[in-house]
Amino acid sequence: MKTLLLLADGFETIEALTPIDVMTRAGIDILKVSISDSRRVVSSHGIVELDADILLSQTDGITADAVILPGGFPGYANLAASAAVGDTVRRHFDESRTVAAICGAPTVLAANGIAIGRRITCHTSVRERMQGYIYQGGDVVQDGNLITGAGAGVCVAFSLAVLRAIAGDDAFRRVAAGMEVAV
Repeated sequence: MKTLLLLADGFETIEALTPIDVMTRAGIDILKVSISDSRRVVSSHGIVELDADILLSQTDGITADAVILPGGFPGYANLAASAAVGDTVRRHFDESRTVAAICGAPTVLAANGIAIGRRITCHTSVRERMQGYIYQGGDVVQDGNLITGAGAGVCVAFSLAVLRAIAGDDAFRRVAAGMEVAV
């Protein structure tokens, strides 16, 4: 199994690191993908600099079980402004692969007309930008192959929901138990 974590400068630290941790615990390959021309990506608060595994421009032909979009400002805005990100997310969504966006990152969907009419949650600061979606609110919302999370405070639940969607209940329960997460 393979996941793509799309990273832009200004990503929210725990919204990127938590999926990396959860997928790694489950033995799932998670490729850190920089959307710029540099493998070095800096978090929104300058807390961490990540070295991406690959550039988005090098991912042609790579299909993953999930594409994960962390929020953070200006990270989610940088993701939403990238046509290549939109193309990657659309291709995976249209192929019924899991697309997961947390915090402000659901705006990537809105900017590219992806998953219109689906149930979502997102950070309250971007809710008004999610016209055409059914805002359900709450921590984590799954509607088919789309998973959305409200923000940094729900990173573990969000990441475990992605894990469950792509690897099933056994992997979900094993990783959640190992992290002392009540399920």
